[in-house]
Order: sequence, then C-alpha cells, then structure tokens
Amino acid sequence: MGEVVNLRKWVKARERARRAAEAAANRAAHGRTKAEKAREAEEAARQGRRLDQAKRDDAPEG
Repeated sequence: MGEVVNLRKWVKARERARRAAEAAANRAAHGRTKAEKAREAEEAARQGRRLDQAKRDDAPEG
C-alpha cells in the first residue's frame, strides 16, 4: 500500500508551491529596472522594424 498522507497538509503544500511559482514569475516580470525595460522595449521595436522590412509586396496587379 501507499503512504498515508494528510490531505490538508498536501493541499496547503501544493498551494504554497503555486504561490511561490507565481511570485517568482511576478518578480521576473516586474522586478526590472527602468533601463532594462527600456532596452527590452527597444529590442522589441527593432525586431518589429526588421520584420516589416523583410515583408514582400506580392500583391497581384489585376
């Protein structure tokens, strides 16, 4: 047979782990400096411009 587990403790531990993971994600998303945010925004804009420049105009003329 398996090990006997207190369900209440198991549920609380699972919830604690979920909250810890969510907190880590929030720290990663919101715990950046203004310079890091600006650099990331500039990088995203640069990637967008690069993608737009690579587009082809293959519209049929007819």
